[in-house]
Amino acid sequence: MSNRALIIVDVQNDFCPGGALAVEQGDRIIPVINQVAPRFDVVVATRDWHPADHVSFASSHEGKEEGETVQVGDLEQVLWPDHCVQDTAGARLHASLDLRPVNLILHKGTRRELDSYSGFLETDHRTSTGLAGYLRELGVSQVTVCGLATDYCVLFTALDSVDAGFSTRLLTDATRAIDVPEGNLEKAKTRMKEAGVTFLESAGLS
Repeated sequence: MSNRALIIVDVQNDFCPGGALAVEQGDRIIPVINQVAPRFDVVVATRDWHPADHVSFASSHEGKEEGETVQVGDLEQVLWPDHCVQDTAGARLHASLDLRPVNLILHKGTRRELDSYSGFLETDHRTSTGLAGYLRELGVSQVTVCGLATDYCVLFTALDSVDAGFSTRLLTDATRAIDVPEGNLEKAKTRMKEAGVTFLESAGLS
């Protein structure tokens, strides 16, 4: 049975330089990911796959600006520019990302009314993407997380991986952060460390 999985979070055109919600130097992590991915038993790539009127888009809320927070039911929703709209160039995984080692491409944030930062759970923290069950069926016990962005989708994927019972590691040289608001990256690192996520660089992979 397989026991080690790599989760590549949202390495999509819209999150890389030139994209609608670009992470600074987001594309620079791709060579590291390409180098390490073949060393894992299971490789999963997640991607945002939003409908055109998604709840996370500022354009879906009249009079609201990007960066504002609105209340959607019992959830707070940060508003972003339109990004990773289904079947658009921005939603595609970056062309430089080697998909040959990837066993599964998992779509998240596919429903209009619900966002999804984590690869495991939607933002209601109840609706599962099915990833935990998929990994368990393959006998995975250890998850290593990388991708974009450290202080949002990578953070919540790592936290939910711990909550799902997986030994969880963050590949620090294969992530980049938005750091908005300023200081968000340090807060994210603290949350992950307190949850039990192990930090390592690709050179330290065993």
